[in-house]
Amino acid sequence: MDFEQSPDHFVGTARVGGKPKKAPVPVKIIVAGGFGVGKTTTVGAISEISPLTTEAEMTSESVGIDDPGQATMKTTTTIAMDFGVLTIDQTLKLYIFGTPGQSRFAFMWDDLIKGALGALVVVDTARIDDCYPAVDYFERAGLPFVVGVNTFNGQMNYNLEEVRWALAVREDVPVLSFDARFRASVRDALLVVLDQALDKAIRARST
Repeated sequence: MDFEQSPDHFVGTARVGGKPKKAPVPVKIIVAGGFGVGKTTTVGAISEISPLTTEAEMTSESVGIDDPGQATMKTTTTIAMDFGVLTIDQTLKLYIFGTPGQSRFAFMWDDLIKGALGALVVVDTARIDDCYPAVDYFERAGLPFVVGVNTFNGQMNYNLEEVRWALAVREDVPVLSFDARFRASVRDALLVVLDQALDKAIRARST
C-alpha cells in the first residue's frame, strides 16, 4: 500500500505547531588539563551519546613518562581525543572535545581548538603544576576558559583562591570546583564556560 507524504513533511527538519523547527546551534567546547586529571571521565559523565574515546592501555614503556599520580587506579591513556555531545535546549547543542594530557600530544591542540568557543581546564590539586601548560595555551590563544578543580571524592588539597594564585589566572577567569563523575556537576561547569564565551562575544561587539 502506498502512502502520500504529509505536506508538513521535511527532510532533516521537524515541525512544531505547523512551523519548521530549526536545528540547534552547534557549539564546540574543549576539555583540557594535565594527564590523569579526569578529562575522559568529564566527557563521559555529560555526553548524551556513548562517548568516543581513544584510550589505550599503558604499558611498561610509559613508566617514567606518563605519571597518573600515586592515588589512582588509572591504567589507560588518551592518545588522540575524547568526544561527547550534550543538548542544552532546543536552540543549543554542545560538541565536547577532550584533549590528550601528555605534552608529547601538544601538537594536536591547534587542530582541536579550531572553531571552539571556550574551554574547561580540569585541575587536580595534588598536581597543580601539570595544568600550567593548558592555562598558558588558552591565554595565548585568546580562548575563554574556566578552571575546574576536580574534587576527586570531595578532596581538595587547596581552596579555590589558592588554586587561582598558584595558576596565576586573571580575576575575570572563573575558578570553580566540580566532580567529574557526576553529570549535573559537569553540566554546571560547562554552563559557566558558555557564560564566559558569551561575555567575550558581547565585549567584542561593543568595541
